[in-house]
Amino acid sequence: MTTTIYGIKTCDTVRKARTWLDSHHIAHRFHDFRAEGLDRPTLEAWVAALGWETVLNRQSTTFKELPEAERAGIDRDAAIRLMLAHPTLVKRPVLDRDGRYSVGFKPDVYAGLFA
Repeated sequence: MTTTIYGIKTCDTVRKARTWLDSHHIAHRFHDFRAEGLDRPTLEAWVAALGWETVLNRQSTTFKELPEAERAGIDRDAAIRLMLAHPTLVKRPVLDRDGRYSVGFKPDVYAGLFA
């Protein structure tokens, strides 16, 4: 099985998720989308599986700093456009385990995914 965790190095939640994976001896690849970027097909797969409302982090500093015109009336296409332009708008981390996706980190959710 292939496991990839997406996020940014400096995110505390991403660090916790990576530590959990390491402590449970789960091989994974870390994709830092601040350094490596985020492509449309990957983002669209997350949105199709989880919904754009789940993937878009409206609580992020980046979102709050966007002009009001960009924050108002967001739909799927606008959310995708914004997340591609500003990958830090993606709720973190995104875990991809062979096409099964999870957003955020909760130890019990990860335990269920890897049971």
